[in-house]
Amino acid sequence: MYKNMEKITLDDYTEYVKLHKNVTIEKNIIKIGEKNIINELEPENFNLGIDNVWSFPDRGKWCTHYLNARYRGNYAPQIPRNIILRYSKENDTVLDPFAGSGTTLIEAKLLNRHGIGIDINLGSVMIAIDRLKFNNNDNTLVDQEIFHGDARFLDKIEDNSIDLIMTHPPYANIISYSEENIIEDDLSSIKSINQYYEEMDKVIKEIYRVLKNGKYCAILIGDSRKNGHHIPLSFKIMNLFLKEGFILKEDIIKIQHNTKTWNYWSKMSIKNNFLLLAYEHLFLFEKPLNNDLSKYKYSMES
Repeated sequence: MYKNMEKITLDDYTEYVKLHKNVTIEKNIIKIGEKNIINELEPENFNLGIDNVWSFPDRGKWCTHYLNARYRGNYAPQIPRNIILRYSKENDTVLDPFAGSGTTLIEAKLLNRHGIGIDINLGSVMIAIDRLKFNNNDNTLVDQEIFHGDARFLDKIEDNSIDLIMTHPPYANIISYSEENIIEDDLSSIKSINQYYEEMDKVIKEIYRVLKNGKYCAILIGDSRKNGHHIPLSFKIMNLFLKEGFILKEDIIKIQHNTKTWNYWSKMSIKNNFLLLAYEHLFLFEKPLNNDLSKYKYSMES
């Protein structure tokens, strides 16, 4: 049985930081509990993406995003900002079932959306709350809810209640987010690729259940390699979404920049004759409106 969603409040966070001044995520020590200094609340010269190749060599450092540089696997805040601005409106509810360090929730708060974040790692939940303590230097969450829970069991979220989902799940066990303290049922600790697909299928079913008809789910996911061969994680996950009943609206190519292991793997790619994975897929899926598939017939034809 998966863990029930447990709402974590500012009081819970306050008690946590009395005992923990930092959180370890994949061997990286991340500080929490200090005053967050905000130099700029909004990005400068931000432009909404208009094609399906996105590249952000300069990761956004506005608001509290700059504090998450040591959180491996987090994504550039330009990604959720683009998605939230395009596919939701103010006061909508935005869900991230793999909240991590809170990138999606920070953008939801800045853009006046109600954010809901869930993560199976309590340490990650506390980091997200820490990063959300801004708004004219106060300590409120401002309509953001954080839960310690499991993306496969969104028990406190009603059917057809979410306006937009923006998420970035683990790519199987490429990065083990609970490596220092293995968490039971953590998807990033699963060794078998097939088991990872089975568990992600459960996540997708919950995503479909809670998302409103006619609304969108955006998911950033990349591929992997094993023994020098390409493992197409992204396309397998895409097919699971399609099988569940979603329609693919966009496939955005997100270029990779400044990855931690780039130097090591660039040498290995020459030595062992394989190409580095330099992009990820940002899939945008639509949940059909009233199960009417007539307008999607061309995207469903093979």
